[in-house]
Amino acid sequence: MSALTTERPLLRHDWTIEEIEAIYNMPLLELIFQAQVVHRQHHRPDEVQGCMLLSIKTGGCPEDCAYCPQSAHYHTGVARQELLSVEQALAAAREARASGATRFCMGAAWRSVPNGEPFERVLAMVRGVRALGLEACCTLGMLTSNQAKALADAGLTAYNHNLDTSPEFYGEIITTRTYQDRLDTLDRVRRAGITVCCGGIIGMGENATARCGLLEQLASLDPHPESVPINMLVRVPGTPLAGQADADLLQNDALELVRTIATARVLMPLAKVRLSAGRLALSEEAQALCFLAGANSVFLGDRLLTTPNPGQAADTKLFERLGLRLEGTTAPFAG
Repeated sequence: MSALTTERPLLRHDWTIEEIEAIYNMPLLELIFQAQVVHRQHHRPDEVQGCMLLSIKTGGCPEDCAYCPQSAHYHTGVARQELLSVEQALAAAREARASGATRFCMGAAWRSVPNGEPFERVLAMVRGVRALGLEACCTLGMLTSNQAKALADAGLTAYNHNLDTSPEFYGEIITTRTYQDRLDTLDRVRRAGITVCCGGIIGMGENATARCGLLEQLASLDPHPESVPINMLVRVPGTPLAGQADADLLQNDALELVRTIATARVLMPLAKVRLSAGRLALSEEAQALCFLAGANSVFLGDRLLTTPNPGQAADTKLFERLGLRLEGTTAPFAG
């Protein structure tokens, strides 16, 4: 195993779209090689971070994100669930810890975080998760500066707020929130001293230029996001993207996912690049390529909010076959 470098890499925040497209469009094997070199300089190649994601408030979101089964604009069969109790959330966090997760993520289908008792309850969840020895991450929608500070004071490790796609393609997917709204929330999170989890989705009908535009936005953030989730669209019946023709989607095109992950790794050397939604559509071989390309974080468990995920048995088998281990353990992943 190669030794990790002790020198901080030269991090760039001024990548041009032309430079990013040149990286993205390299011959695939060369791109994977370049990404693996960067990855080994700054991360253990046999280690991935295990995260668990819980929906603490489900459905009824007023946003019209075209991919989302929790939007109130669409009829997807997702039942609304009010905000969980603190004990319900912490019970799930204890299960996550027992499964090998080191980060517990809590998601609420809100446009923006409501003040009052619901927010106080979330703060109690954050404090409880940290008391269990886990990193705590939340994705709750837009935040005010005061809310970001309160989350930081409660011990929140990271806040997830994805950009989803490039600014140019964004209007094809969402009309109820602007791109600048998202950037403003990220700025408030960063100013509060919380680490940033920010990525996007491929397979929504965007072209390669749009995917590179997303990566340009992420890599221009200073500092880079500490965590970059890369999702493949999960087509949910009832959402606008469910009925698009296969030719207009990158769903199931694993090599485009690999390209996106590898490019993200080259652009943001220190980030955790998370292989996120859509893993059920990937073969073991495709997932292995994603790890080779620089992915070093996954969501564990059989659900990601309201969409399916491989589950413990499948991940145990995969990690054992690949010789990977979960961060914070000394042995190969054993479930």
